[in-house]
Amino acid sequence: MNNETLWKRREVAIPRGLGMMHPVFATRASNAEIWDAEGRRYIDFAAGIAVTNTGHNHPAIKAAVAAQLDNFSHVCAQVTPYEPYVALAEKLNALAPGETPKKTIFLTTGAEAVENAIKIARAATGRPGVIAFSGGFHGRTMMGMALTGKVVPYKTGFGPFPSDIYHVPFPAPYLGISEAASLDAIARLFKSDIEASRVAAIIIEPVQGEGGFYAASPAFMQALRGLCDTHGILLIADEIQTGFARTGAMFAVEHAGIEPDLMTVAKAMAGGFPISGVIGKAAIMDAAGPGGLGGTYGGSPLGCAAGLAVLETIEREDLCQRAIEIGDRIVRHCEALRQSDRGVGEVRTLGAMTAVELVVDGDADVPDAARTAALVAEARKRGLLLLSCGVRGNVIRFLAPLTIPMEQLDEGLDVFSEALKATAG
Repeated sequence: MNNETLWKRREVAIPRGLGMMHPVFATRASNAEIWDAEGRRYIDFAAGIAVTNTGHNHPAIKAAVAAQLDNFSHVCAQVTPYEPYVALAEKLNALAPGETPKKTIFLTTGAEAVENAIKIARAATGRPGVIAFSGGFHGRTMMGMALTGKVVPYKTGFGPFPSDIYHVPFPAPYLGISEAASLDAIARLFKSDIEASRVAAIIIEPVQGEGGFYAASPAFMQALRGLCDTHGILLIADEIQTGFARTGAMFAVEHAGIEPDLMTVAKAMAGGFPISGVIGKAAIMDAAGPGGLGGTYGGSPLGCAAGLAVLETIEREDLCQRAIEIGDRIVRHCEALRQSDRGVGEVRTLGAMTAVELVVDGDADVPDAARTAALVAEARKRGLLLLSCGVRGNVIRFLAPLTIPMEQLDEGLDVFSEALKATAG
């Protein structure tokens, strides 16, 4: 069995719509390392797209899941509830930013969490409209695609989408989009497309994931909070990629010192087991009637057990502080590369959510998507798994597990340097 043979089988058995970044097939993983079907080792700077913040096969998570599996794997929380669901909700309610009492519902995927957050917001406000941001990513369901601010490849050929969804520019100073311009766009939206009194929610990723790792500043998040309060609009923080210590805080919105009305969570909350959730102010979460929320697999017992172990691991191993240390180390390394390579346009980070933007000859207006793709491929050949992102396809994102040994982090960064040099010119 080798990668080429498996890839040929994949092409016959699986639709092309399921894109795959790397043509290597994982057979084993441990912490920040993955081995493929041919026995080759890779340093993992992808973490399953920010899922394994606690590393692959963390012993505490494996033990918690094994113990739960000995009891049962599924009974459906809507039929016979179970204590791990309640315990995980209690812990997340206590960890969520702000003093307002919280409640949490669990689901299965990030997109499902987004769908339910919109349902809850509409039920609580009696309003239909939702404002999202260009470059944002909120999933591949119909509502998720409607909210997502990137057409190719996520929305191409799949419309029409749900109505009453509006987009405004996300502030990205490197791209020439100021915070004032974003706020002005919302004000214009209220005058030209939908009155503020018909808007149920504004949804925002505190740091855009697929959009390119652009971070909303604390001042911008505070301005959004004030705008929502003025007009009775709910603020939804999409923490699906940013949550669970990735940015140096349990949730990225904490950096802004504000309390969102609702938060969507998934990815790293269970270390690789499928579970997602909506955490929100209790009165808002109770807006939907009994039976209005739920799902057969929502709040899987295995996911809940894993989620509790993840929270304990984050606290015990101080992974928020570790994220800051990892991000600082990556930034120092990449800033040094930027001094000698004009193709490195900007290096940015929040905690360990770090990105390098590749451009042509230092020009922010000329993205270098071709070199970005070549760099991902070259790094893979040298034993490093990277991810690209960005509306312009020219951003390398670093998402190493927060448990990665520092010597492995440095090893991976050295490989990145070699791959960058090999793709220059």
